[in-house]
Amino acid sequence: MSEYLIYFNQAWVGEHSEAWFATRGPLARAVVEEMKAAGVYLYAGGLEEDPDAAFTADATGGTLRFSDGPYVRNPQFLGGFAAIDVADEAAARRWAGKLAEACGWPQEVRRFKS
Repeated sequence: MSEYLIYFNQAWVGEHSEAWFATRGPLARAVVEEMKAAGVYLYAGGLEEDPDAAFTADATGGTLRFSDGPYVRNPQFLGGFAAIDVADEAAARRWAGKLAEACGWPQEVRRFKS
């Protein structure tokens, strides 16, 4: 089995109405439930969209420092993800495709290093 991260950049979501988003949530939750039923689900969730709600931990200067806000302001940031444990890349592609269709925006997939 191999673990994969399926994720999207918030900028990929695009502009949509509240009504449109309301139709996507149940579809995405259904895919997550399908992952659980298939035994491939490790974790999935959307992230807080407000960059001011983020904080950083930085020890590169030799002393651990925490600061409010994102490390680097960027209009492109991680919007949500799912971690799965599947037999092969083909299976990861199938799950990423299901999420892309359910959410209505692209998903990127990366394998965790062993």
